[in-house]
Amino acid sequence: MKPSVTIVTPSYNQAAFIERTIRSVLNQNIPGLEYIVVDGGSRDGTVDILKRYENYIQWTSRPDNGQADAVNKGIRRSHGEIIGWLNSDDVYYDGAIEAVLDFFAARPDVDILYGDAHHIDAEDRIIEPYYTEDWDYERLKDICFICQPSVFFRRRLVDRVGLLDDRLQYCMDYEYWLRIGRTTPFARLDRFLAGSRMYPQNKTLGSRGAVHREMNDMLKARLGYVPVKWIYGFAHVVAEQHEYDRANPLENLRFAALLAYWSLYGFVHWEKRISRRDVNTLAGWIGGSIKRLLRRHRMMRREGETG
Repeated sequence: MKPSVTIVTPSYNQAAFIERTIRSVLNQNIPGLEYIVVDGGSRDGTVDILKRYENYIQWTSRPDNGQADAVNKGIRRSHGEIIGWLNSDDVYYDGAIEAVLDFFAARPDVDILYGDAHHIDAEDRIIEPYYTEDWDYERLKDICFICQPSVFFRRRLVDRVGLLDDRLQYCMDYEYWLRIGRTTPFARLDRFLAGSRMYPQNKTLGSRGAVHREMNDMLKARLGYVPVKWIYGFAHVVAEQHEYDRANPLENLRFAALLAYWSLYGFVHWEKRISRRDVNTLAGWIGGSIKRLLRRHRMMRREGETG
């Protein structure tokens, strides 16, 4: 017998997308599916859309403390044995929930699973597959290879590990995977389950610097350290905001210097130290950029002498 399922959707001012999200859930045609939408008091037409579907969904619309708080409220109200969390601009693919329930029914030992997913644009077109790997907790510390809308978990897991950390605004899902993964292995379902929407107004894309800063703060608190890859990732995001033309050797040098500066800042801020290897890495970036600039000057001088 297949387990019961609840889908929770946190929402705030997503009238442009939420109907597609709702339909992607209802079109799964799962008997007895419980669908809960927790809206944060939208004023953009979202509530009118929710009213059109109120015979099929449970919904509320009132101010909350953000996305994690909304998901937590939905989970507290839920009754399904299996829980999925789908943001109000993402979608499930046809047959996704049925495949998930079949997996859980066949594997009573599994408490949480993730599948594959795509990044999709505002018009539902596929941009690229979300980078996903087989389960490895140590690897998860270096890269978040789990796409949030492709994750489903048993209620008993929530009873053990608790709810999302509602102090987080951007990386509440990654923190949850790290917290769960310390004691519970994830299973991987080899199937594309969901589309995760990426567009300029997307919360993550629109605040990349803040996302990485919160991510590193969370990793420091959760792991006791920040993996080197995340420090370099933070530095790249900050440096890229200056939009240097890296095909231009002088601007590339400026980019390298900024990248080295913010990497050094990251090591000092989060780790209070920097290894010799990382000092050599930063010096290599700047040194390589200087060599490239000098080669360009020599080439221009030779062209001037022969012109």
